[in-house]
Amino acid sequence: MRKQFIKSIKNILRADEKTVLMLGDIGVFGFREELKDLPQRAYNIGILEQCTVGVAAGLSKMGMIPIVHTIAPFLIERSFEQIKIDFGYQKLRGNLISVGSSYDYASLGCTHHCPADIGLMLSVPDAQIIIPGTSNELSQLLNQTYNNSSLTYFRLSEYENKEQYDVNFGKGILVKEGSKATVICYGNMLSETVEACSDLDVSILYYHTIYPFDSNLLMDHFNENIIICEPFYEGTTNHLINKTLEGLKYKTLNIGVPRQFLTNYGTKKEHDENLNLDRCAIQGRIEKFIYD
Repeated sequence: MRKQFIKSIKNILRADEKTVLMLGDIGVFGFREELKDLPQRAYNIGILEQCTVGVAAGLSKMGMIPIVHTIAPFLIERSFEQIKIDFGYQKLRGNLISVGSSYDYASLGCTHHCPADIGLMLSVPDAQIIIPGTSNELSQLLNQTYNNSSLTYFRLSEYENKEQYDVNFGKGILVKEGSKATVICYGNMLSETVEACSDLDVSILYYHTIYPFDSNLLMDHFNENIIICEPFYEGTTNHLINKTLEGLKYKTLNIGVPRQFLTNYGTKKEHDENLNLDRCAIQGRIEKFIYD
């Protein structure tokens, strides 16, 4: 997905003179030509994330379209005050593009984890939130939204879904239809969810855009059993679902990252297995919820 990100942003930079790329000391090699050829619109600011977001807001104020890229905990958590005040409060447009959430970089330890990013960005009124599941989805969604009038957060992953879809911003996808439950799945958690539900009579709704939330898709496939598979802190999107289903009777099962510090090193796969977020564990949790 990061390779596609570099390719897509290069094309955007060359095609739109209002765009400005700001790197937090990652992706520098991939953008080496742009840093050389476009010195007024491509910068490696370095490990100064709060300053970078502030400068990006100033550029937005001047009519430019900033694109800020670095690892999730440093872009979102470290710089959240600047995101909230400089962009959110002033209603400025711009693009924040992270990589590494929630624990793609688990081998680097807890400092590089960021399962809280979606919850933080949902607290910024009107911020758009995109969590593509494949490189193709990233390319399509970037081109559809990079120059809109809002602050847009893209959450990239080192891991992609096997399933391929053409996607439209703000519109979820019906992957499978069933009668026992409705499973809501976000981003790169789709493949594990599809495999876990392969023998289950459930509907699967795939969301690559978290906000604005596609309420119509959920209403069209409502079931009193709602299962939410989210590759970030569990329960993060419950208020979006509750608002959509207000007045209806249903029960929910949240399958996501537990709200605790993950202090172990290792791989993403090892964390998934340890947190019961691998295919077998997801299947068992869903079966228990539906049939017990």
